[in-house]
Amino acid sequence: MAFNRLLKYINIGIAVVIAALLSLVYWFGYRPLPQTSGRVADFLAERAAVNRDSLGVPHIRAASLEDALAVQGYVTAQDRLWQMEGLRRLAAGELAEVFGPAMVRADRETRVLRLRRIAEAAAESMSPADRAAFAAYTRGVNQFLVDHLGRLPIEFTLLRHQPRPWRIADSVLVGLYMYRTLTESWKKEVEKRTFLAAGDPSKVNSLFPVRTGNETQPGSNAWAVSGSRTASGRPLLANDMHLDYSLPGIWYMTHLQAPGLNVAGVALPGCPGIIVGHNGRIAWGVTNLHFDVQDLYLETFDNSSGRYLFQGKPEQARREREVILVRGAAPVETAHWVTRHGPVVAVEGRHALSLQWTAATAERFEFPFLDLNRANNWEDFLRALSRFPGPGQNFVYADVDGNIGYHVAGRLPVRQPGHTGDLPVDGAAGEFEWESFIPFDKLPSAFNPPSGMIVSANQNPFPASFPYPVAGNFASHHRSSRIRELLAKRNGWRADEMLAVQTDIYSGFSHYMAQCVVAAWDRRKPNNPDLKPAVDLLRKWNGQMQKDAAAPLIATLLYQHLRKAAAESAAPGKGTSYSFQMAPWVVETLLRSKPQGWFPDYDETILRALGDAVDEGRRIQGRDITRWTYGTYIGLHLPSLLGRWAPWIGRYFEIGPVRQNGSSTTVKQTTRRMGPSMRMVVDLADLERSLLNVTTGQSGQILSKHYKDQWKAHYEGRSFPMRFAGVENGDVLEFVPER
Repeated sequence: MAFNRLLKYINIGIAVVIAALLSLVYWFGYRPLPQTSGRVADFLAERAAVNRDSLGVPHIRAASLEDALAVQGYVTAQDRLWQMEGLRRLAAGELAEVFGPAMVRADRETRVLRLRRIAEAAAESMSPADRAAFAAYTRGVNQFLVDHLGRLPIEFTLLRHQPRPWRIADSVLVGLYMYRTLTESWKKEVEKRTFLAAGDPSKVNSLFPVRTGNETQPGSNAWAVSGSRTASGRPLLANDMHLDYSLPGIWYMTHLQAPGLNVAGVALPGCPGIIVGHNGRIAWGVTNLHFDVQDLYLETFDNSSGRYLFQGKPEQARREREVILVRGAAPVETAHWVTRHGPVVAVEGRHALSLQWTAATAERFEFPFLDLNRANNWEDFLRALSRFPGPGQNFVYADVDGNIGYHVAGRLPVRQPGHTGDLPVDGAAGEFEWESFIPFDKLPSAFNPPSGMIVSANQNPFPASFPYPVAGNFASHHRSSRIRELLAKRNGWRADEMLAVQTDIYSGFSHYMAQCVVAAWDRRKPNNPDLKPAVDLLRKWNGQMQKDAAAPLIATLLYQHLRKAAAESAAPGKGTSYSFQMAPWVVETLLRSKPQGWFPDYDETILRALGDAVDEGRRIQGRDITRWTYGTYIGLHLPSLLGRWAPWIGRYFEIGPVRQNGSSTTVKQTTRRMGPSMRMVVDLADLERSLLNVTTGQSGQILSKHYKDQWKAHYEGRSFPMRFAGVENGDVLEFVPER
């Protein structure tokens, strides 16, 4: 009897614990999930409705543009509020307020860039139309906050953090976060300067070229093929933007419908409108141009007073003071000087480095994406792009009338002769000021080229005869050349077949290095049994950067040691720090042309690099080279915030670790840090055959079924229909104004 009574109490206790756990899961996990049916009242002028498709994509129908954007703000906050909070704080340098002292250093570095101040000024300088759009989006986000004060996503609960209301400047900050992500060339100026101080100027300049001169026609891919190359006789447009991995991913799929507006694609959480996508008439994709829009000026500077010289006369820098709020600790005061060129980012004795950046030079903030979303033809498209204020971007275009096009957009500085933008220049001389910005109609463009294709993969699109100085950290030609090669192999392309191009993992660069190793081995015939298995694998290898193979790992480590050898030859002691987007082109050029003065014997250098690569590989994956796996070396792991508090539970809401295919020089550009953030293919003959997927899923909420429901397809190179005509879903969330 006593045993039965004890067993009863144990069972009751277990039931109570289970009930308590389920209650906690419901209260903190399920209650914050998006409302997908029913009614939301009292913040729109007219009725609106949202249908969500099987992927959780909101299809928004509203009676006006402003109402559509307000609903966009609301539904984006439903899925991505924690991400939006993180993005605005990351951009503003306000992470320590939530995460504590560990973030003070990062916040301090960010505050120097003045993004919060730039965003505040931008919010004041908007045109009435742009301001109305941002205000509508902001109103939607704040309505969500009002409606969900007690049931925000679990991250807010874990951190005991209550978000402040959303502001127009916060949306600008999210855009500036992307601006900063795409333009950080000033750090390469510092790196090149340190190399020059230690090495041979001619060699160092070869390591850090401002352009290669070896690019093909115009980290992302976008291309358009005309009807002459497709099965339908109408264009296809493809885009996959390469950005840092995150969970959730950076893009939020959205469909907006209102009078004069019907557009679908990916949006940036925190910003109104569609950044990349299509409407009923046109489609467009984007890649980063990598034109240099940042310059460092070496100022003759007194750090105690902020006095500096310009053209022989003293000037006074402005002192900007900041207070960094720190969770669990006292606020931290910080201050920085701002010169005529921009904020001081480093002080070196009697000199300071100040940063001039196009993000801080605009007299008026422009947001052309809503005009782009409503464009009907090439002329409308160009009119919208001419207002684009951001970092240099490549825009690829196609329309239902059969046209394809390309145009560079953005504020690209015109530097004075002799100023190449790749090194800090004398700020006192007054001889290196930006003269103006390259006029939009002078930027590279193409419309219906005879080849029937346009390809952009971050390579340099500026011809040698371009009338303005060109400087940038452009990508090597390898990805763009491979895309053109694949597209030119045949005609009759269909939308779903473009996925095979987007996920192609052949590296012409790595394959060439493997061939160089084999040729050097055959010429020298060394008696080295430790290296022979590696040479045998490279001899049989087809250049595919496959995750389960050993040869791609050998080639990757070989490249790293050849890159180090080149850097050591140019600037002794700097080999391990050399990292440059055009480095593959630099290394390939050395191997092909074998210029004198770099290495006494190129074959010996190649085989020594192979030996170093094999030694490194054995340290990390064992002595048996045939058992090495490249995908493990570039494996991906996306943790979740929940994992910090409950690792035994949090791992179920993470991605990875997983092996990956691809490399930095394959069309599927992949590293440990970044990869395709979305994949889109638009069929201009039948928009319902278009495809779109993001990396992980629509939702940032861990218990949502859309938290990572797209990951498997993304990983395997599959996609989903990009619904445009209608949604077969019985759930409708109605937004009803109260009269």
